[in-house]
Amino acid sequence: METISIVGGGIAGLALASCLDPNRFEVTVYEKRPALPSVGNALGMWPNAQRALARIGVLEEARAVSPVIGSGSVRNAAGEPWVTVSAGDMFAVSRIELLRLLAAAVPATVRRVTDHVQALPDKGGLVVGADGVHSLVRREGWGSRSAAKLTPYLALRGTLPSTVSPDVVGEYWGRGDLFGIASARGGMFWYASYRSTLGPYGIDAAPALEQARERFAAYAPAVREVLAAATPEACLVQRIWTTPGVRSFVRGRTVLIGDAAHAMAPTLGRGACESLVDAVTLADLLNTLPEEQALQAYDRQRRLRTRALSVASSALARVALAEGGQPVRDRLLSLARRRPAGAAVGSSSAG
Repeated sequence: METISIVGGGIAGLALASCLDPNRFEVTVYEKRPALPSVGNALGMWPNAQRALARIGVLEEARAVSPVIGSGSVRNAAGEPWVTVSAGDMFAVSRIELLRLLAAAVPATVRRVTDHVQALPDKGGLVVGADGVHSLVRREGWGSRSAAKLTPYLALRGTLPSTVSPDVVGEYWGRGDLFGIASARGGMFWYASYRSTLGPYGIDAAPALEQARERFAAYAPAVREVLAAATPEACLVQRIWTTPGVRSFVRGRTVLIGDAAHAMAPTLGRGACESLVDAVTLADLLNTLPEEQALQAYDRQRRLRTRALSVASSALARVALAEGGQPVRDRLLSLARRRPAGAAVGSSSAG
């Protein structure tokens, strides 16, 4: 049996563990979190992520617990729509539900260790870094230049049990900030991004929520109503970090997947999706090829693709969170107001 140690039991780590051949690999997953999180965001599942979920065997279960995204609008701060798009067959799954489904798909042969890993596992086998934006695996294997980069933006997300009208679903773009409202199972999911000096670590949700209420006080009534009803207990708050591009996701017998490899701005809604694709791609290659060939093929297939998405997400973030250029952006979007058919909505709600 070949040994594989997966550091990180989030979306990428669990997805990988669920797909590795149990007859070939002795797999251990290290995760510091003892239980599923109690508050999470909604993740839009693009077609490539849906194919990954089908490979894992949980696509239909994920659909069953998730609302269809339908359509949504990019709006100005007053709520007037600029562009309305259809999400097609996309759906938005709760991060908590997705983690639950992935955990259930992991074979019983996989060993799970609840521990805050402070040194790389030394079992003589393959080490997979699935430990997120602040990856220990990336730091140890790729050095200090690969450290996560702090952006000036904060991400505040929450849920409410009240239903949401289709007339207010979408993103609201202001001057240096944005707010999103989306349907969720049993209610709604909302999110906000803006410049903030809170943090960068251990941010209390209560002051962040008060800050958001002040920041979005001049926004559309729907936004103000959501923030008035929101509670700190149902909020998740964190500063947004990204990772610099690395020349390879592979270093010897160490490989990176998910946010450890390519944490990106959430504006395209692709972070979780690409983590799923990373995991399924790597598992299928390891299941069918010698390790060295599998790792080389994984790096070829995933590095340039995810790098392009990282660049695109950063570019969209600059547009959505424009400050000095906000008046020009708003005029151009007002002139380009249209309703395309069949386009997929990309937003901060996913990723």
